[in-house]
Amino acid sequence: MELTNCPDCGEIFVKNKFRDICEKCWKAEQVAYDTVSKYMRKRENRAATMLQVVEATGVEEELILKFIKTGKLQITQFPNLGYPCDKCGTIIREGRICGTCAGKIKKELKVHEHEEQRKKELSKRTATFFTHRD
Repeated sequence: MELTNCPDCGEIFVKNKFRDICEKCWKAEQVAYDTVSKYMRKRENRAATMLQVVEATGVEEELILKFIKTGKLQITQFPNLGYPCDKCGTIIREGRICGTCAGKIKKELKVHEHEEQRKKELSKRTATFFTHRD
């Protein structure tokens, strides 16, 4: 058990692996989730954008993103919902980073690996020469 302050309201609570906020804020989050979920279940709202969901439900975008990232709100049925890439902020629907950022990281890793390999080869080739001075 770990006593900590609720990041939402500042109240002290016992943190556990199921909740990262206090009971009061958790209940408020549940109400917000129910509101978003009820809105999104309606067929005419399934193609809603994040802005439309925020405006229609009054639930903050940050909280809706939390629902998506934790898997509470499954976006597979909602083609216009996503969350920002951890690196650049582009809206994505799976993983933590977008394809462009993943590609850049892979390219940087290849360059780094190539550089490391080149350094290894150079160190193998370099011989130490000793000269004798009188």
